[in-house]
Amino acid sequence: METVRQQIIGLLGEKEMSAIDLSQELGIREKEVYEHLPHIARSLAARGKELVIRPSLCLKCGYIFKKRKRFTRPGRCPQCRETHLQRPTYEIR
Repeated sequence: METVRQQIIGLLGEKEMSAIDLSQELGIREKEVYEHLPHIARSLAARGKELVIRPSLCLKCGYIFKKRKRFTRPGRCPQCRETHLQRPTYEIR
């Protein structure tokens, strides 16, 4: 039996996924996924791998959240103030 973090690492090793995809696949809350991601990033770094974040994108004006370091999704776009955003996705390299 694998832990939740081991399951997340396994899924992200296979393909790029968002936190909501991971939560649905594992049957846990999206918030729990966000709590696990910083720990997963640190353990992967110790193994010489990297948790890559493909940043969120504003679907109205096209703003890309390039400098965002947090794993959670942003609430609104800083340029146009819209809340219609593409979720960030994660993968392991």
